[in-house]
Amino acid sequence: MSSTTLADEIRKRLGDLSPAERKVARVLLAGYPAAVFETVATIADRASVSAPTVLRCASRLGFKGFPDLQAALRAELDARTASPITLYETSGPSRPGERDESGQTTNPRLATDLSVVRHAVSQTFEEVAPHEFDDAVHLLSDPRRRVHVAGGRFTHLLAHYLGLHLTQFRDQVQFLPARDVERTSFLTQLARRDVTVLFDYRRYEADKTVIAELARERGGKVIVFTDPWLSPAAAHADVVFTTQVTSGSPYDSLTPALALVESLVAAVLESIGEKGHERMKLSESVARRTGLI
Repeated sequence: MSSTTLADEIRKRLGDLSPAERKVARVLLAGYPAAVFETVATIADRASVSAPTVLRCASRLGFKGFPDLQAALRAELDARTASPITLYETSGPSRPGERDESGQTTNPRLATDLSVVRHAVSQTFEEVAPHEFDDAVHLLSDPRRRVHVAGGRFTHLLAHYLGLHLTQFRDQVQFLPARDVERTSFLTQLARRDVTVLFDYRRYEADKTVIAELARERGGKVIVFTDPWLSPAAAHADVVFTTQVTSGSPYDSLTPALALVESLVAAVLESIGEKGHERMKLSESVARRTGLI
């Protein structure tokens, strides 16, 4: 399943459109995704063009007609909310390995899965905007800022992975509490110098969007890791990292996100420099003294 959105495709093809068709495309992008489901006449009126121009725009974008463009968006929205059960029922179970002439079990899907993972990681890194990566490093290495991390059903593992590394070489790193009273208190204390890092992937969790909203309302900064379909929390973020989730199973892969997290950790440590090194040595000394390692 392609993880490129219709909006991405429209942006890529803007240069191929005539000036009038480009007006249509910008109307679609400005109100995306709802605008795509408007009538041809309504879109034409908003773009100040004729109805045939809207139809030509759809054709120039690679669709047989405007209904075909709308169908593509419906498929995208279905993918955005797809569950593992839906993906399993769509793709079916994996095939068992076969035995070669020597009786050894072979599994040709291993090579296929390796190719999928390589491509997903490569695409993820290629799509990271350098200035956004630098902004995230700057925010996470600023000793004046507190860092808060939170994830979802599965992505809390990524949030903790990031947070546990940061605690090794900088102060003021906190995890979103699990219990309601503590969580409420935690969110009440969000402030201007805070950086909130959220992981939110499809079948998005409403509380992540609320946390992003609260953080921005208090003047803080927000970093969001999400999939190509974009968590609603991304609308409130200062930095958005979009990672690919394509895998050989019904479950989304978090491998590209993990690889990006590790790259970010390395860059933050390098940015902090000697102070980070000293903090690492102090942490290890305390851990040894207390018998934790």
